[in-house]
Amino acid sequence: MDDDITFISHLVELRSRLIRALLVLFLGFLPCAFFARELYSFLAFPLLEKLPQGGQMIATEVVTPFFIPMKVALMVAFLVTLPHTLYQLWAFVAPGLYSHEKRLFLPLVFISSLLFFTGMAFAYFAVLPLVFEFIVYFAPEGVAVMTDISEYLGFVLSMFLAFGITFEVPVFVLILIRTGLVSIEKMKSVRRFVLVGAFVIGAIFTPPDVMSQILLAVPLYLLYELGIILAALSMKSSSRKSPLPVTQNQHDDTGENE
Repeated sequence: MDDDITFISHLVELRSRLIRALLVLFLGFLPCAFFARELYSFLAFPLLEKLPQGGQMIATEVVTPFFIPMKVALMVAFLVTLPHTLYQLWAFVAPGLYSHEKRLFLPLVFISSLLFFTGMAFAYFAVLPLVFEFIVYFAPEGVAVMTDISEYLGFVLSMFLAFGITFEVPVFVLILIRTGLVSIEKMKSVRRFVLVGAFVIGAIFTPPDVMSQILLAVPLYLLYELGIILAALSMKSSSRKSPLPVTQNQHDDTGENE
């Protein structure tokens, strides 16, 4: 009976946290919706800047000119309110965590959010301009490059997701090592496979130009190395703070010596 009550109380708490997160998301969406056109123009700037003189984007469906900017506004609202959403997640899971897990959870949430935003910024400012310049340059003679705004949004979101997840690699490596699932030595021993895998991932998730593949593969591998370094520093810091525990055998030997 007590287990049922506890389970129900957890569900009520979860519902409360979800409602708060959705309410803040809705409040953040309202001002973003007001500037939806400007937000889409900002998102489309890397392509519009590379189009030939007089080039433009098109909408092939009746409702697309309304819904696509609204989707962009919702995406921006989600990113802006993400710290509050993550706080609600923290507040829900924190009571069930040990003290050392709490000390690790919050910094990881903050760092992972920062790295994901950094990956998106890297894709927007460094990768997308090169990709669109490559595409426009190789367009055949007489072909007008006029991308549909819905297709463009899907492409950009996939690039944001690919680079955002790529920049999360140090966090993944740190968690794997700190939880004991993989040792640092094992991570170091598979470096060459990670390097090859990074270029394979770059070839799969980026357009077919070499530059964008390199811009995904190289940061992925470097961030993998960064994760190993951070994990090693974290392990050293933990070993200095936590003295070796006294085992039962040591207690017994002490008693025998007395």
